[in-house]
Amino acid sequence: MKTRTWLLVGAFSLLTVMVGLFAIFGSEGQNTEYKPQEEFRLETWVNLPGPFDINKAVLYLVLAALLTSLTMWWIARRMQQRPNRVQTAVEAAYTFMRDQIAGGNMDRDMARRWFLFVATLFLFIWWSNMIGYIPLPTNSGETFSLFGVEVPSFALYAATANISVPLVLTLVVWFSYHIEGVRAKGVVGYLKSWVPAGVEGAAAGPIFVIEVISHFVRIISLSVRLFANILAGHLLILFMAGGLVVLLGLAALGPLTLVMALAFFLFEVGLVATLQAFIFATLTAIYLGGAVAEEH
Repeated sequence: MKTRTWLLVGAFSLLTVMVGLFAIFGSEGQNTEYKPQEEFRLETWVNLPGPFDINKAVLYLVLAALLTSLTMWWIARRMQQRPNRVQTAVEAAYTFMRDQIAGGNMDRDMARRWFLFVATLFLFIWWSNMIGYIPLPTNSGETFSLFGVEVPSFALYAATANISVPLVLTLVVWFSYHIEGVRAKGVVGYLKSWVPAGVEGAAAGPIFVIEVISHFVRIISLSVRLFANILAGHLLILFMAGGLVVLLGLAALGPLTLVMALAFFLFEVGLVATLQAFIFATLTAIYLGGAVAEEH
């Protein structure tokens, strides 16, 4: 059967199911009690002194850190003279991070010093993004009984979908490349490097001010890019996987939105999670390399 025929059959079947559901359940009207934003509310699980309360964002950060460390430890213990498939994939990822992300944006000596930092950022953000698409019992607002124990309901959540996490990572990067620039050129030399060579006189002042603003804008652009992309992806999956049906009270939309939710899910897992980790790590390498570059 041709692909076009399969698509027509699938579309007709989907439409039939939607019509059948509408005939059975009809429309219950808009549901004003359901609040999708509650899925991203951080409820405190354990109260600790100061700002160190434990919630689901902390859980996801710990999981990402453990997975980053344990994966590399497990792989390091299984290195062989004749690489297996896992080792081949790991070596390809290592070469990519070393030559493309770090080595492609910094000179050889600096790339050797900062490779571990950039690679760790990439892997940590990648793991944080990926486990965000695994349903885990983190929705403490809704529980179910398991052998008499009230267990939080399963939900999708990513620590990087909370602006505080990308912001902290961004601040680490921001201070790191400024400190590296000062170490390489001195305070005065580093500040002078913000003005492109050949710009002199009255034009140097406005250019310097623009450069100062651009460095602060990097804090916003680097953190918000990661946060917004991950949050948007989770919201799309949430709405398509049932949120829109509940809000509108229209069960007939379920089959259509479920197909769209699956498409969004595959797109986020297959592309966005890795792409955002790559962009963050690459920009980090670019900022570090630019801080010590001889020319602007």
